Amino acid sequence: MTNEERKAALEAIIYAADEPAPIDQLARALGEEKLAVQASLDELVASYAAEERGIEVRRVAGGYKLYTKPQQHDVVRRFIKSLRPPLRLSMPALETLAVIAYKQPVTSPEISEIRSVNTSGVISTLLDKH
Repeated sequence: MTNEERKAALEAIIYAADEPAPIDQLARALGEEKLAVQASLDELVASYAAEERGIEVRRVAGGYKLYTKPQQHDVVRRFIKSLRPPLRLSMPALETLAVIAYKQPVTSPEISEIRSVNTSGVISTLLDKH
């Protein structure tokens, strides 16, 4: 595997990983020596840091992960907030969700019994908002 292929593979793995990817795991996944993988990672980190990109590769918690660069945080935050308006829930809806979260799986009659009120309307509203 060439260095460019290794860097491309590392970039793809780090992008797809939910958690920081440790170098041992990366080396095993690529079937490469740790020193070669570390050298490619160092180049990848430097490349992302030097270029005008919105993301960077960071070493965190013993592994590597992609992050947005701090100077892009405001624009990313605005984008995320624009995806959908904030969800406003009534107190009965919040109480119903709390029961569901605590007791799941739970049926509608069980929720009504726990809350001591008929919750069919609240559940219907929550399902509509989903």
